[in-house]
Amino acid sequence: MKLAMLAFCFSFLAVAQVPKTWDEKQLKDWSTPIAGLGVRPGHFTEEEYYASPVDNYRTYPVYAAGRGPEGYFERLKALKPARLIEPEKLKTRAQWIAAGKQVWEGFDIGAFRMWDPTLVEEFREAKSKRIARVKPYSDGRIPGVRWIVTEKGLGLTAENCTGCHVRELTDGKFLNGPGTDDLRAFGMQGVMAEAAKVPGMSTMPLPGDDDQRGMWRSFAAPWVKGDVHEELLTMSEADLGKRFFSAMGPNQTPRWSGSIFYPTKIPDLIALKGQKFIDHSGVHRYRGTGDLMRYAALVSFADRSDFGPHQMLSDVQRKVPFHAPDELLYALALFVESLEAPVNPNPRGELSEAGQKVFAREGCAGCHSGPNYTNGKLTLASGFVPSKEMLKEYDILPVSVGTDPGLALKTRKGTGMYKIPSLRGLWYRGRYMHDGSVTTLEEMFDANRLKPEFVPSGFKGLDKNRAVPGHEFGLKLNDSERKALLAFLRTL
Repeated sequence: MKLAMLAFCFSFLAVAQVPKTWDEKQLKDWSTPIAGLGVRPGHFTEEEYYASPVDNYRTYPVYAAGRGPEGYFERLKALKPARLIEPEKLKTRAQWIAAGKQVWEGFDIGAFRMWDPTLVEEFREAKSKRIARVKPYSDGRIPGVRWIVTEKGLGLTAENCTGCHVRELTDGKFLNGPGTDDLRAFGMQGVMAEAAKVPGMSTMPLPGDDDQRGMWRSFAAPWVKGDVHEELLTMSEADLGKRFFSAMGPNQTPRWSGSIFYPTKIPDLIALKGQKFIDHSGVHRYRGTGDLMRYAALVSFADRSDFGPHQMLSDVQRKVPFHAPDELLYALALFVESLEAPVNPNPRGELSEAGQKVFAREGCAGCHSGPNYTNGKLTLASGFVPSKEMLKEYDILPVSVGTDPGLALKTRKGTGMYKIPSLRGLWYRGRYMHDGSVTTLEEMFDANRLKPEFVPSGFKGLDKNRAVPGHEFGLKLNDSERKALLAFLRTL
């Protein structure tokens, strides 16, 4: 009994020691250097970060017309500002994770908050054509948007985590972690941006910019010779829209510092297990819970967007508008680390056992090893040669599998490398390669995808035909071997 109590106490003490989010010592070598610059992205100082106001507001669901609880809006109007998380009430790891789920569901994108009475009334009724065109979830909630109560009163805001990393399943339940497989949340955030006349269609409204400059600030990489993003400054509004939406799709959206020319699929956060880096191109180290806290802060409100001598934001825009309490981000990170894949419906059998032998024979475990089927290392993009110093400092497999180097060499997320992905959960993810070009394992292992006349079922850009290069392992298998290998992969 005493041993059990001691174990409980030590467990609680371990949980209660909340890491500092913006820790200069941890930030120093957290980011991976940018290819072509050889320097890490700049970040706000610890002093700048913690000097900003603390933001910890509770948010509430928005319901479609006739779908909310009776008297719901009236109760919202009467509410006072409340904290999203109350850390003093959390005593066990389970309680912290439960609080993290509340953060996951209620954390918002602060830059999208709006209190315009006309907009509030439109969403209260939820009958306007632009709201009705977005199909609600099965429980009546409108995707992508939340009510928020602050000292300014009742307003609207955009979902943060759940805007990109939640799927509604056929039984009406929700799967947290993987990229969303529909565009409803983005559609509703587009409605909000349209209502507020947000420039640039970027991931955050930027004061003082028109559409072209806003898009350029979102994605440009001026140090890249012939940077394609310079075209954004002179594109017409119609062409900007076409190019932006060509990078959108199920489980795919362009993000700040990403690219509408070289987009990525939304990462599956369940697949972080076994990884040593964050994002497809390994832009940051993943050394533990503190790094997830830092990443959540970075993408939500604390991205300085400095790259060597290149400052992508104006002096007015370049500030930390607010920061979340460390306890909030800690609870969120614990919840993300607790995420588990759904029960795999694909049983092991004779065919998958044969596929496991093909997997071993072809040397797949050289990269996709261990319980999570990844060694967690970085592999080289075509044409990138890391320095001796990088090879010593980073966990790099110094080979290239021929993947399209656009993201890794021509964007602000360009480290010159790609992360070796986990194969766990391939059966439910639905998009493959870092840019989501192919949507089935059959397509992934089809040699025709290497041809310029190939029509990918996933990301295409503005062109219908496009080769999908890279990862040619398995393309020379005969039909029976390929069928067996795919059966095995679907059991992982």
